[in-house]
Amino acid sequence: MVKKLVVKKLKSVGKDSQLSATIRESAQQIWLAGLGAFAKAQQEGNKVFDALVRQGESIQKSTRKVAEDKVTEMAAKATGTWDKLEQVFENRVARSLHSLGVPTRDDVAVLAKRVAELKAEVEKLNKGAPKAAPKAAKPKAAAAKPARRAAAKPAAKPVHKAAA
Repeated sequence: MVKKLVVKKLKSVGKDSQLSATIRESAQQIWLAGLGAFAKAQQEGNKVFDALVRQGESIQKSTRKVAEDKVTEMAAKATGTWDKLEQVFENRVARSLHSLGVPTRDDVAVLAKRVAELKAEVEKLNKGAPKAAPKAAKPKAAAAKPARRAAAKPAAKPVHKAAA
């Protein structure tokens, strides 16, 4: 725009020395204004740059927080879904094993407990039984007592399969 004005002035006035001086003076002022603007931009630019860096750091912190919250939320949903899938799988496997007649862990535990009880009763009976003595030394009445003692004991409970 300045160039158009200068060209108009040159055409209308010609090569007048006063016009040349005015043009030189205008060009000098424009040059100085440009240098001043550059210096001001440099001076203010550092302040603006620092302010932009601070804003960027603030935005980065808030977006990182939001991203971490979303990751935590998605991990919780994935864990819940995985737990449900695992439970469905376990239920189906348990049903299949039950239909095949495979005993469950609880069935085996009940049987192991019952075997331990029976073993304890057998050991108790064995400790209470008299030791074998010579046949000639034993009277017949003494031999009848252990038989009564064994008959007085309750019979062992039958083992039943626990419900699965």
